[in-house]
Amino acid sequence: MVPLPTPQQLRYLLALAEHMHFGRAAEACAVTQSTLSAGILALERQLDARILDRDAGKRVVFTTLGRELVGRARAAMSALAAVVETADAARAPMAGPLRLGVIPTVGPFLLPRMMPALRAAFPRLRLFLREDTTERLLERLRGGSLDVALLALPCACAGSDTLAVVRDDFVAALPAGHALAALPVVPAAALASERLLLLEDGHCLRDQALDACGFARGEMPGDATDDFAATSLHTLVQMVAGGLGVTLLPRLAVEAGIAEGADIALRELSGAGAWRTLGLAWRPNTPRAAEYRALAPVLARAGAAVARAQEVPGG
Repeated sequence: MVPLPTPQQLRYLLALAEHMHFGRAAEACAVTQSTLSAGILALERQLDARILDRDAGKRVVFTTLGRELVGRARAAMSALAAVVETADAARAPMAGPLRLGVIPTVGPFLLPRMMPALRAAFPRLRLFLREDTTERLLERLRGGSLDVALLALPCACAGSDTLAVVRDDFVAALPAGHALAALPVVPAAALASERLLLLEDGHCLRDQALDACGFARGEMPGDATDDFAATSLHTLVQMVAGGLGVTLLPRLAVEAGIAEGADIALRELSGAGAWRTLGLAWRPNTPRAAEYRALAPVLARAGAAVARAQEVPGG
């Protein structure tokens, strides 16, 4: 009988596929680089197959077969995770560890409201959090290293089950004294002729801001440039305060005080798509799906605190 790969070997393989770097993959697996390299080599020998192109120098390049094996490894790890999830769900629903992924434009602003609510609703739940971009969270979800993710919908979530939870309105952020600041409510279309400041590529809020202002996915406003792309919402706020352009901020972030002390004007936004929907995503057919759905009303109540907050202040 051919010996099967171990879960640890598959973890090494998936970590390498995610990070495309031996050192970072080893760090993610909490092992030394030599241990991870030896594990990949042992897997190649065990399967009698070339997973990596050794002629590519120091770069990590997967062979065609290697890329297929990565997909098979994800499916295998997902199946193994389902075994554990089935036992957990039968033993004590909403108890024990839950690995939750969250995007950076949500985590710092919703978590302070969400964590106390979850502790009160599910006192035996042990929550482990991972903050990352949508693409990477979905990768971890498929690989079994996350149970559920809190994302902005719609997203490229093919292969995952999703559930909308709460609406998060956008707020127009303008330099102090900007002509549009004279309006109590700014039409989203009015921002199309402005220099629209965006998060760098990879953040879902970038595409959502473009959608709200009427641009096709991937299209850039004429006066916008990636030279001004920001790595975080805090950076976007400072760029607006510096007069570099205008941007959209999620209300969650505004109510959490992200613009406090910044010399900018905040205005309500109107128009189709002037909001985003936050939702949960998990692996299909997981035995814990009912538990993940039970998270939704708790998160919705936490998000409702934003809707009950005061109106956006003027600048």
